Amino acid sequence: MDKLSSIIINKISDVVLGKEQQIKLALSCLLAKGHLLIEDLPGMGKTTLSHALSAAMGLSFSRVQFTSDLLPADIIGVSIFKSDSHEFNFHPGPIFNQVVLADEINRASPKTQSALLEAMAENQVSVDGKTYPLDDPFFVIATQNPLYQSGTYPLPESQLDRFLMRISLGYPPKTAELEMLQQVQTEKQDYAQFACITATELTEIQQAVNHIHASDSLLNYILELVSLSRQSSEFPYPLSPRASQAILQAAKAWAFIEGRDFVTADDVQAIFPAVTEHRLSPALNAASPDTSYSQKLLDAVDPV
Repeated sequence: MDKLSSIIINKISDVVLGKEQQIKLALSCLLAKGHLLIEDLPGMGKTTLSHALSAAMGLSFSRVQFTSDLLPADIIGVSIFKSDSHEFNFHPGPIFNQVVLADEINRASPKTQSALLEAMAENQVSVDGKTYPLDDPFFVIATQNPLYQSGTYPLPESQLDRFLMRISLGYPPKTAELEMLQQVQTEKQDYAQFACITATELTEIQQAVNHIHASDSLLNYILELVSLSRQSSEFPYPLSPRASQAILQAAKAWAFIEGRDFVTADDVQAIFPAVTEHRLSPALNAASPDTSYSQKLLDAVDPV
């Protein structure tokens, strides 16, 4: 594993115990310049992972608690008329940070959920006919409660597709939970010493990830996986060209974390469920899946 990546993962593992695989996926998502959806039961450490990841990267962080009465302006910001100058001044909302945690995103109305679409797709927001660029890097982490819980609104397929990955933390191993109980409880986790790199260094790493080599045979492997989802009636929601790009970019980030400058089939297989499952089966949720379409695709296509 790349030395710097190992330091970051170990740092986050100090507060998110027993979840190295999920931490590695979350880091891959950030390095690939995507956005992350974490879906699980309350109290699993979703918010802790989000805060620790932003702190380790030295990024500004804001948390928005999504509720049924939250409005788009509460996220994006609002223009306020000033009587002395007779003009509107824009007051930016919490989305103007490098890492934005949309906590319990599916408890807000679809109108409020959609306020994130332009930001996630184009790194900008539009208010009153004006466009405002967002910070770079810009990373949205949304947490979602299982759809069977009361007061939730399912995310539409178009918004699910904006998330590069969807992961689930799940229950910690017994040893990790025991360590958690043995730790001295404090009122608030101190993330001041978490920074491992700066935002500028992260941007340079993201650019380096873009230059990770993918051979023609590797690209054909990805295309075989995607094409099968479109040709077989077994997959009601086939993978789009955006999904193909997401698979490749996430695999490049995984290869970078592994300390290589080229992508292998193992890299694709490592990230494939996290990148594709919410696209292949959007009606299901990661907390209680009854099938795995992504694994069926991996089993059906021979790697390069």
